[in-house]
Order: sequence, then structure tokens, then C-alpha cells
Amino acid sequence: MSAVISVRVRREVKEELERKGIDLNRLLKEYLEEVYVRVKAGDYVEKWSRLLSEARPSAEGFAVRSVREDREGH
Repeated sequence: MSAVISVRVRREVKEELERKGIDLNRLLKEYLEEVYVRVKAGDYVEKWSRLLSEARPSAEGFAVRSVREDREGH
């Protein structure tokens, strides 16, 4: 589903950009979608940061034991 957004700019700005062959609708859609992706990425980074800060550290030597078990095939 989509929504309509209306933007007002000075007529001279619109006319000059159109004269230069710039598709304002496409440009604005792409820009807003790019901003959306950045905002969502920021939300995910914030969420993962919070989860990682709440996580308890693994026991001493866990990584060494884990790698060794993987290498030995157990």
C-alpha cells in the first residue's frame, strides 16, 4: 500500500529541475526510500547494541574449547 505526500517548492526550482530533465517524482521517492532504509538500519543497530550489552560474557576458555571440539569433530 502506498501513501501520497505533497511537497511545495518555489516554482522556479521545479521548472529549472524539470528543464534539466530531472524526474522529481522518482528523485523524491528514491530519496525517501533511502532515508527509510537508513532509519531502519539504525533501529536494528540500536536493538543489537542493546542485546549485546545485556548479554553475559561466555565462561573463561569457552572459545578455545569450542574451536578445539570443532576441529576434533566431536
